[in-house]
Amino acid sequence: MINDQKDPQSTKSTNPIVQWLAIGIAIGAALGVAFHNIPIGIALGVLIGTSIGTALSQKIKKG
Repeated sequence: MINDQKDPQSTKSTNPIVQWLAIGIAIGAALGVAFHNIPIGIALGVLIGTSIGTALSQKIKKG
């Protein structure tokens, strides 16, 4: 039997803003621990993650 159904994960597109937000928060938390100021590090990570994610999202939309 041949299964003609597509894998739902293969057609699922991911949002680069969400991916980079998670990466930015992780990097920001690490910087916060390193500089003994976790809230500022996380805020910096959110800023970095959203800016990179937005830039990549705009790049993808333009084609």
